[in-house]
Amino acid sequence: MARRPRLFAAGLLYHVIVRGNQRQKTFASDDDFKAYLDRLDRYRAKFNVRIYAYCLMLNHVHLLLETGPAPLSKFMQGLQQSYTQYYNRRHRKVGHLFLSGQLRKDLTSMRKNLGAG
Repeated sequence: MARRPRLFAAGLLYHVIVRGNQRQKTFASDDDFKAYLDRLDRYRAKFNVRIYAYCLMLNHVHLLLETGPAPLSKFMQGLQQSYTQYYNRRHRKVGHLFLSGQLRKDLTSMRKNLGAG
């Protein structure tokens, strides 16, 4: 049975976690962290996403964000593809850097279910 489509509406809060493929490192140097943050800022502006917090770890990323008018998947696709292309070129790698499909927790519905909003 196919999974139900994700709910989408502008202004939803999400905690997004993206992990390195096979637990591999996704950042090998300070330049890699900077490259990811540069792309995060570029795609944040392009898709009108609000970033409330982020945490870049060696093999995964946490983002706390609020969606804009475009679906979260479009924002994440652009960000992750752009960074993966950079990383693979810089480190002479090929293939996936991140696991496909991110863990996304819709915090808006969580707050409603908990009676907090």
